Amino acid sequence: MLVHPNFDPIAIKLGPVAIHWYGLMYLLGFAGCWWLGTVRARQPHWNWPKERVGDLLFYVALGVILGGRLGYTLFYNLDAFLADPLELLRIWRGGMSFHGGLLGVVVAYLWFARSYRLDPFVVGDFAAPLIPFGLLTGRIGNFINGELWGKPTDLPWGMVFANDPAALPRHPSMVYEALLEGAVLLAVLWWFGRRPRPRMAVAGLFLALYGAFRMAVETVRLPDAHIGYLAGGWLTMGILLSIPMVLAGAAMMGWAYRGASK
Repeated sequence: MLVHPNFDPIAIKLGPVAIHWYGLMYLLGFAGCWWLGTVRARQPHWNWPKERVGDLLFYVALGVILGGRLGYTLFYNLDAFLADPLELLRIWRGGMSFHGGLLGVVVAYLWFARSYRLDPFVVGDFAAPLIPFGLLTGRIGNFINGELWGKPTDLPWGMVFANDPAALPRHPSMVYEALLEGAVLLAVLWWFGRRPRPRMAVAGLFLALYGAFRMAVETVRLPDAHIGYLAGGWLTMGILLSIPMVLAGAAMMGWAYRGASK
């Protein structure tokens, strides 16, 4: 059995200004994605100018933040929003949704592609291997905050969290997500995307693998307390939102390689 270190969520405090570790993880994620983007831009089958990577990151950052907050509010906190629409703006209370952030990123891709007269699917293929680094740092932020833990377990790495009233060893599900959605997904997509692939294939693989990994972790991660299970004691909002990702990703890869074989 392990015990969570119960970190102070505030990394730096300067008078009335408090800088949280979770915010720093977002900044680290964006910085890492930018660096990986500059490396990817130099690959012969891309050869993008460095400035284009910075512009893409700006669009994506807006999509992640605005889409993530809007998605959390609509998918996970709709009752509070309907009671008080200003809840959408209270970002200091926390609450970001990956699936909402993904939709925001899709809008950002479309906007960016139109601005540069590029194919949105090509933009998606370029950016897909960069996203897992941001997911990795975000889940590290969840671990520092001691949030999003899972069901009780008797496995040796079961962890007791300070904010758990039951004080039971639990699956450190945010660590599972950091490893699967972050490290493993980054390695697979970087390997897959280092050579020319059919249009839509890299983005399709990202959607399919992320959805599969997220659904796997959802089997041991507790759902949000105010939502609970949607059906059958197993269907969570995370699983429901990930199913279309897997289907869309598989369809995109099918279309990509079908088109490439003609």
